[in-house]
Amino acid sequence: MDTAPLRGAYRALLDAAATVADSGDTGSSGAGPAPPAGEWNADQILAHVALINATTITAVSAITAGVNATYDNRMALDTWTIERLITLAGGNAGLRDRIRLQADALCALGGPMLSDAELDTPVPTRLLSHDAVLVDRPLPLRDLLTGLAETELPGHTRQLLALLPGGAEAAAGTAAP
Repeated sequence: MDTAPLRGAYRALLDAAATVADSGDTGSSGAGPAPPAGEWNADQILAHVALINATTITAVSAITAGVNATYDNRMALDTWTIERLITLAGGNAGLRDRIRLQADALCALGGPMLSDAELDTPVPTRLLSHDAVLVDRPLPLRDLLTGLAETELPGHTRQLLALLPGGAEAAAGTAAP
């Protein structure tokens, strides 16, 4: 599996996170520019991504070990878990470092190490967003990795950029054609 798109999606996300962190706007939370009501701040977005990465690494590791894997993003949506990870990672810089290292691990694990049979392994998957079920069926591991590169990471990159002044325009500029 070519992990160049995944690596590029991580690079774009981390660049956006650094831009937001360097913007100097700390909002009321101290975690970057203040988000619109009901949305996450930069630290919460990054913690969510780090939790999704951990879930993905766990699924990949299970499959390479020949054991059953599942993929469920509900813990990555849990407010308490997100806030706990922000504290454990040491805030924004720690989260960015963690995501950078997780990206390296996923690109190494998801690339030449996996056989086509492993990439095609169906993984029982449950994905939620804004209290709505998006997926509740087995997906091939390959699709989970591709979804991370094509949907999850670009979506959070746009979400980070939207926190900047004029962010809606900046985020629109990152949308796929």
